[in-house]
Amino acid sequence: MSGLGGLNKSAHGVVVGLVQLQLPVVKTAADLAAQTRRICELVAKARRNQSTMDLVVFPEYALHGLSMDTSPEIMCSLDGPEVAAFRQACVDNRIWGCFSIMEANPEGNPYNSGLVIDDHGAIRLYYRKMHPWVPVEPWEPGNLGIPVCDGPNGSKLALIICHDGMLPEMAREAAYKGAEIIIRTAGYTAPIRHAWSVTNQANAFCNLAYTASVCMCGSDGTFDSMGEAMFCNFDGTVLVEGGGRPDEIVTAELRPDLVREARIGWGVENNIYQLYHRGYVAVKGGAQDCPYTYMRDMAAGRYRLPWGEQVKVTDGSGFGFAAPVRSYKGPEVHPLVPQAPLTPDSSS
Repeated sequence: MSGLGGLNKSAHGVVVGLVQLQLPVVKTAADLAAQTRRICELVAKARRNQSTMDLVVFPEYALHGLSMDTSPEIMCSLDGPEVAAFRQACVDNRIWGCFSIMEANPEGNPYNSGLVIDDHGAIRLYYRKMHPWVPVEPWEPGNLGIPVCDGPNGSKLALIICHDGMLPEMAREAAYKGAEIIIRTAGYTAPIRHAWSVTNQANAFCNLAYTASVCMCGSDGTFDSMGEAMFCNFDGTVLVEGGGRPDEIVTAELRPDLVREARIGWGVENNIYQLYHRGYVAVKGGAQDCPYTYMRDMAAGRYRLPWGEQVKVTDGSGFGFAAPVRSYKGPEVHPLVPQAPLTPDSSS
């Protein structure tokens, strides 16, 4: 049940709009400015479209397109004009927003970053993509972990980006930190359609969480993104699905209170709890060891696949990127950019 896409909002509901944004071509600073204006226009459309909407979500690559261009003139920063425009759009339209930027990195390749901004213009969540889609994407791997923030109407939000959602550990970490709604933004094209669907459902079911996922949409003359916004219930069923129409805003009402109820009250298939309380019918409190070799090995810095030495693709050289020479730096604590208060007329 999604309250007819949020038209009938309940007292505990959070209405989310997923924007199947038309895939842009962005090559210059002028293109970047024009696309920033377009996204802000669609924030306003979301508010006009549905007065009950709490949060509007834009896909990965909404601002930059799928070119993988790392030119400095089209990279962004938290205190740059693009983020300032998004913050103002949220204030002007009294709505939360989730946005995508390619973030300049003075020490190496740019980060693929996501922001959740509240209806007062404050950045509430700042995330750098942990798992760039190798070997195709050039982005620096994220070093901020998976943040969770308080969202509208008492909800808890997390953001993962595109390929992140193919690794079950990502959604599990988000839920472990309290997320009730896991947002997944993407730029995927049609070959990923089936994997997109099954992972969105599995991430929801395995973690007793809602998943709200959306891709770019339409063609840029080279790539064809698929749209296919999807809301999944915490039992893994699909609540609402979009298609392939560019700029359509697909909506649903989500009920975080029901997630909380299930996490507390379910016995059968309360998997995120039972992971650490194995077999509690037989032994008091259940087994609370770490029986998974890959977890122990990763923590100890000795993760090795039995076939690891035979893996053929281990960098992006096959896709035209130079083999990297820098080592990974992180994790780090990165404070948000200082945020001056915004008002509805502060841009005038």
